[in-house]
Amino acid sequence: MADPDLLRRRRLRFALRELALVGLGAVPGAWLRWQAGLQLGPWLGGTAWTNVLVNLVGSFLLGLLSGPIPRRTTLLLALGVGFCGALTTFSSWMLDLVRLLQTAQPRLALLLLLGSLAGGVAAAALGLATSRRLWRA
Repeated sequence: MADPDLLRRRRLRFALRELALVGLGAVPGAWLRWQAGLQLGPWLGGTAWTNVLVNLVGSFLLGLLSGPIPRRTTLLLALGVGFCGALTTFSSWMLDLVRLLQTAQPRLALLLLLGSLAGGVAAAALGLATSRRLWRA
């Protein structure tokens, strides 16, 4: 029979390892997200299009990570949950939609909504197809 304290310590060590991997990816993802808003926002015409861009990049990366890559669990925690989770932004996307509706731009809000959804699905599918091509070739 296994020692309950030993099992608890192993579970805690495993949970801390997972937390460290997520944090390791989240810091550069958040930094890149912040820098994208600062550097690209003026070029892209505002935060809404910067949010679309980072969400498309994150969707592609998550699709890529969902494929048959080696050491997938570790990469999913660090790059998927951590990096892409901090890079992409659902809440800012929703705020952009609300702002467009409040400024009486419903067509642009609808374009942003549908374009983001279709683009995100397409980017994720492209990432998955790329992953399958790279690691099964």
